[in-house]
Amino acid sequence: MERGSHEGATDDVDAVTREVLTASRLLVAVSARSLSAVEDRVTLPQFRMLVVLSTRGASKLVALAEFLHVAPSTAMRMVDRLIAAGLADRQVNPDNRRETLLRLTPEGRRTVEEVTARRRAEIAAIVERLGPEQRLVLIGALAAFNEAGAEPSAPAADTELSPLGWE
Repeated sequence: MERGSHEGATDDVDAVTREVLTASRLLVAVSARSLSAVEDRVTLPQFRMLVVLSTRGASKLVALAEFLHVAPSTAMRMVDRLIAAGLADRQVNPDNRRETLLRLTPEGRRTVEEVTARRRAEIAAIVERLGPEQRLVLIGALAAFNEAGAEPSAPAADTELSPLGWE
């Protein structure tokens, strides 16, 4: 079946998978471009950690590693780099002085906000090129896809970020 031909595609798992893979390439490209202004200071995995800290607040290293599905040693290296870049810092947990919590610095918070704003603007520009009916179809299709994958909805433009920053 050719790209763009939708006849019978609803029953064709391969055709749907191909289109989702294509869309995922587009979204990864948008994500990469949104990070371009800060790529000298933060990688995409490090940005994901910044977003988690932004949405969850101060967190223990082990909790961050589990949430991001990385080894604690990998999370520690990421944290060390974020601290060196001035985007995160460590603080003693006031509830348990033997624990250290990681949190965003004001510069880290600004970085998350700026990258997310660029990503949102580029996605909005793509969506604006669709007609109103196409937008409605896309909302329904993506909502069903996200639900099937157990992914929570991204917040509205004026609310908090999604946990992994894939707005």
